[in-house]
Amino acid sequence: MAKQLPEHPAWLWRDPNPKSSYDAIVIGGGGHGLATAYYLARNHGLTNIAVLEKGWLAGGNMARNTTIIRSNYLWDESAAIYEYALKLWELLPAELDYDFLFSQRGVLNLAHTLQDVRDSVRRVEANRLNRVDAEWLEPDEVAKVCPIINVSPELRYPVLGATFQPRAGIAKHDHVAWAFARACDAMGVDIIQHCEVTGFVKDGNRVVGVDTTRGRINAGLVGLVAAGHSSVLAEKAGFRLPVQSHPLQALVSELYEPVHPTVVMSNYVHVYVSQAHKGELVMGAGVDAYNGYGQRGSFHVIERQMAAAIELFPIFARAHLLRTWGGIVDVTPDASPIIGATPVENLYVNCGWGTGGFKATPSAGWVMAHTMATGEPHELNRPFGLERFTTGALIDEHGAAGVAH
Repeated sequence: MAKQLPEHPAWLWRDPNPKSSYDAIVIGGGGHGLATAYYLARNHGLTNIAVLEKGWLAGGNMARNTTIIRSNYLWDESAAIYEYALKLWELLPAELDYDFLFSQRGVLNLAHTLQDVRDSVRRVEANRLNRVDAEWLEPDEVAKVCPIINVSPELRYPVLGATFQPRAGIAKHDHVAWAFARACDAMGVDIIQHCEVTGFVKDGNRVVGVDTTRGRINAGLVGLVAAGHSSVLAEKAGFRLPVQSHPLQALVSELYEPVHPTVVMSNYVHVYVSQAHKGELVMGAGVDAYNGYGQRGSFHVIERQMAAAIELFPIFARAHLLRTWGGIVDVTPDASPIIGATPVENLYVNCGWGTGGFKATPSAGWVMAHTMATGEPHELNRPFGLERFTTGALIDEHGAAGVAH
């Protein structure tokens, strides 16, 4: 039987009107924005904080992803911040006192070509050097971890092996947002929904507040954590970000008995598949090639990629699609995020995660809070500043970042 979901509490957070002034404002009520507010209060004692969300809490990318959590990235800088996130994920259900169904069921990253195999084995060795749990599995071992996957050598995309991270897994994304929101509210943070930021108020080159659809709000610090619309807001603040925004789509099936024991990703055919706690098959596809802000992707993209998914998982051939959705991912030239100061004093940015945002939620909030509170980057986000696009110190994670890069 599928796992029973916990009862939804009657009340999680207040619905306050915005005050005229706060010590800090976080723009974006998704996972990263809420985590930033949570760690500003928890780690740095700032509680006069507002989280401004133009829609409803977690209505953007937080609820428009496939909930995969892993830390097996190639480069030291990436492995460090994602592994720190994974360690925080392991503590958060108890810390937040909220069961958001964190399930460490492992993640397989399939290899379909000899180049895939070489890259994957290299990544496993790099992961081990960074103390990230990682294994290389031959096709027969892949079949033992996930018996429903087709490992026949006759396939159009034969499985030549896979990387496997046993501690990786999934969590229920909306419950994660509610858990952070409840904890923020308990510490006095104002979570203000349906409050769109329309401009930035500056004194010279220093930000001192924001204009919103609910009036002007003054602030000593402002964090821009609005995945999918980061470049739009940056333009309003007077600078440009090196990001492109693309629709990224996913889908879920009807409810089925548990058949899929792990998470399977294939960068080569641009498919990733898991089974949610209630029983839906959750499948992700690639990005649409064009830039855009629509929350629905093109049909031909998902048609091609679902055809490949059925070839890998013949058992899904008669599964019925229940619904599809699209998120908007910010993608940087090196497929790594931007976390740090901006050209505008007291304005900080967290963006450019591509498909990696959900899995990094806790550590992204941790380091963004540190950077806003101290004015200096945390050691984990120091390599991810905007300046790397002028110094050339890029962190090229196209190989390990996932299907959308």
